[in-house]
Amino acid sequence: MNIFQVLIAVALICFVGVQSLSFYLPVNNRKCLKEEIHKDVLVTGDYDLSDAPGQKTLLHVADSNGHILYTKDDATKGKFAFTTDDYDMFEVCFHTKMVAGGRGADREVSLYLKKGVEARTYDDIAKAEKLKPMEVELRRLEDLSESIVNDFAYMRAREEEMRDTNESTNSRVLYFSIFSMVCLLSLATWQVFYLRRYFKAKKLIE
Repeated sequence: MNIFQVLIAVALICFVGVQSLSFYLPVNNRKCLKEEIHKDVLVTGDYDLSDAPGQKTLLHVADSNGHILYTKDDATKGKFAFTTDDYDMFEVCFHTKMVAGGRGADREVSLYLKKGVEARTYDDIAKAEKLKPMEVELRRLEDLSESIVNDFAYMRAREEEMRDTNESTNSRVLYFSIFSMVCLLSLATWQVFYLRRYFKAKKLIE
């Protein structure tokens, strides 16, 4: 492996989105994984559940609006994939239930999530387009660079949005402060004239 391939491998390790989780799920319990994902991002998941006679585990993947992207009534082992339509919060939930004759042992769940560049199957792309190994790595690096650029563009847009919000808030606070000061000054002036008239009426002052 030459230095160029090493740099590609390091870049991919540093920037690709991969999550590997393993946990135990008690009977009649539910656990969810939530994550924010950008628009037009491919997400794939591999899940594997340990054997648990008499138990059924419901798996569903949904967005924040409740749209079901993937569901499996009796999940044991499999894969799912979806592409995001918009920036949103997505959740992957496992819900285990006891059935007749089941046992109360915890069920081990393994979940391997990939998103973005890592979720793409470059082996299939290489076969379809007859690419050489170096060309495949270049394609992967190109997609990774595009993903990083898109992430920076999104962060810049969010920063501009937050800055506009801060400036708008500062302007509103300033106007409110000026309005409050004007009201206080008006009230103080009215009190002075009122007290002056009152004291004159009582002939306490000339």
